[in-house]
Amino acid sequence: MARVSGITRLKLTALVLLIAGLFLACTQIPRYPVEEPVAARVQSFDYQRDIRPIFEQKCMACHGCYDAPCQLKLTSAEGLERGATTLRVYDGGRLEDAKPTRLGIDASSTAEWREKGFFSVLHGAEDGQLSGLDASVLFKMLELGRANPLPANSLLPDEITIGTGHENSCPSIDQFASYADSFPHGGMPYGTSGLTDEEFATLTQWVSEGAVVRPASYAPGQAEQAMAQRWETFFNQTGTREQLVARYLFEHLFAAHLHFPEVEGSAFYSLVRSSTPPGQPVQPLRTVRPNDDPEQAFFYRLQPLRQTIVEKTHITYALGDKRLQRFQSLFFEPQWEVTALPGYSYAERANPFITFSAIPAKARYQFLLDNAEYFVRNFIRGPVCRGQIATDVIRDQFWAVFEDPEQEAYVNDADYRQKTSPLLGLPGQKSDLLSLGPQWLEYNEQRNKYLDLRSTYYAERKPNGATLDELWDGDGWNQDALLTIFRHHDSASVRRGLHGRVPRTIWVMDYPLLERTYYELVANFNVFGSVSHQGQTRLYFDLIRNGSEHNMLRFIPQNKREALYAHWYQGSARIKHALTYTGLDTSTPVAMDYEGADDNAAVMQRFSQLLLARADKVSGPADTLNRCAQNNCQRAGISSEQQQLEQTLQPLARADGGSLPVISLLPEVTFLRVKQGDQRWVYTLVHNRAHSSVAFMFGEESRFLPDEDTLTLIEGTLGSYPNFSFDVSLDELPDFVEALSAVQKQDGLHKLADRWGVRRTHPQFWDIMADFKRSIEEVSPDQAGILDVNRYQNL
Repeated sequence: MARVSGITRLKLTALVLLIAGLFLACTQIPRYPVEEPVAARVQSFDYQRDIRPIFEQKCMACHGCYDAPCQLKLTSAEGLERGATTLRVYDGGRLEDAKPTRLGIDASSTAEWREKGFFSVLHGAEDGQLSGLDASVLFKMLELGRANPLPANSLLPDEITIGTGHENSCPSIDQFASYADSFPHGGMPYGTSGLTDEEFATLTQWVSEGAVVRPASYAPGQAEQAMAQRWETFFNQTGTREQLVARYLFEHLFAAHLHFPEVEGSAFYSLVRSSTPPGQPVQPLRTVRPNDDPEQAFFYRLQPLRQTIVEKTHITYALGDKRLQRFQSLFFEPQWEVTALPGYSYAERANPFITFSAIPAKARYQFLLDNAEYFVRNFIRGPVCRGQIATDVIRDQFWAVFEDPEQEAYVNDADYRQKTSPLLGLPGQKSDLLSLGPQWLEYNEQRNKYLDLRSTYYAERKPNGATLDELWDGDGWNQDALLTIFRHHDSASVRRGLHGRVPRTIWVMDYPLLERTYYELVANFNVFGSVSHQGQTRLYFDLIRNGSEHNMLRFIPQNKREALYAHWYQGSARIKHALTYTGLDTSTPVAMDYEGADDNAAVMQRFSQLLLARADKVSGPADTLNRCAQNNCQRAGISSEQQQLEQTLQPLARADGGSLPVISLLPEVTFLRVKQGDQRWVYTLVHNRAHSSVAFMFGEESRFLPDEDTLTLIEGTLGSYPNFSFDVSLDELPDFVEALSAVQKQDGLHKLADRWGVRRTHPQFWDIMADFKRSIEEVSPDQAGILDVNRYQNL
């Protein structure tokens, strides 16, 4: 072998060093050792029996979803073992899509999560010895919180920042000493009353013995197993029609918590695409969206949810024999054929109207209407509705109704459907920064072409104008026909029925609007997407709102439309209308009685009366709390004590920000618990901010109209994110309402909270939050979940 020269040896050394440098440069994502914890032989506590309830009581209210601090999800054993990371899910500034970190999907072992930048919060790696308390981030966080308690029911000091804008430090055990020095009040539970002595002792002992975690058991009975198998068989049929319907259903149910109401004690399930067939353990595909190319054979599977339910992601959908019969009649009794199954190309993902064109359009629309509240709740509780920029496209309170499926143009006219379908595509698939402008312009132009075509078609079809029977009445039984949506600054809620005062706007949704909203905000939305993807989604949702308002204006007298529209789009929004939106139809009349309705308020009042008359069988009891013409209006069917309570509260709902300044000072969602002996009643005070327009992404505060703010009173809790709460005895309720009504400035609200408020530091804070959850369980046990306190304010 020839001798290697000195120069060659230097070159080889340099090459090795270069390769090593490149390798190190490419591996700067934090990597943490896979700990091999050692547990004590005798365990004092069982995780599911003793430890999980503590986390449910005092930890999951913040650590339960995508926005859990440091992605530490404590709702399941798997989330606890995965640990924490500095990687952010919600990031409005990233220029490229981030790699997803969905628990149970994007990694299948602790080792994989460590490779993705997660670190243990339970213990360290100590070479076969118990790592002890000093190696546990979880214990150190609890110890820090206990060492620096806050005075009972006091305001938080300025150094404790709260809300979605709070920056999380996410220290590993090596960084904890520095973190504790910098943030002495950064312990857990963060910014709230702490653990009891017994809870702290229990967790301390559990961690010291190795922090053994055991997943929740899943032991369904025979009836539940049979129902799950029946549905998996339905979803995995091999006929082409059946495959296309299964795909359509999956793309609409993938975010649901499915359950079997006909089976007592049924667990909740999620519908996933799995690489494994029924009968084998589920292995979910790691696609970002439900309509991404699976790139392999797959099966639809029902995967049990072995986690604690948090309300903000709890979107329930019932499966059972009745639902199966409904799907059979909707999708398979009509005669239709599939020439070729669609693929998963860009165009097929962006336009579901073409992808699923073989399925009768009326069947698709009726499927959405059957559970309209479920689909609207998907818009609201899905990952898209997190943050003020994501939600400020809608007003703080409005009603949503739907076109009747027997008259809706798209589902009943094949020629019209063929002309409009190519115009109904949705942006957001191309997420690079350079695509933001071109994608927006392209889809905005298509939408305006569609809206012009739609306006012309409806005007020609009914030259005498819209009629009341074009609005869906729920077929006389379905209460999803009338919905109220509330926006709470950076979150939102939906409830069946028409609640609150007659709003400024009412959305009239047809099939193209309802389907596009779902695909834009749910199926096609990527919570890990770039700023371009998020921007395109937000901008197109603005067009959806505008389209719903255009649909409503058909039902308004033609000579009142411009004034009403101008009331919705004041100031600079008029410029946006000229540049972005399409024009109004001010010539086609309306075939409905508006006699005496001279101004905007009277027009909206008359339209609301017509709506209630059309859907009287499903409208439910009158909202006497908020729309009571007489001061002594009382609701039937409640006790005399509750009648007294509501009569005391009603004046709050009749005022506005001009006559009652405290309305504009209140948080968006305030819970009120009223007690008398063993009785208690729960209400929500919803602050509805008035805006000159909701047409822009930024500068919302400049468009507030505080004198026009209103308050809606709701029995029970509304919203997954309470912003504050009051605890008042029935005897003191008149004093509370009087004191509340007298508040003129923020200091007055703080004084009110001194007496009746439940601050984050209240000794009974966690017990009262749990009682609000119990109040939901008493009325709708299937809908109950842990409330999130990340947005709970410091009053």
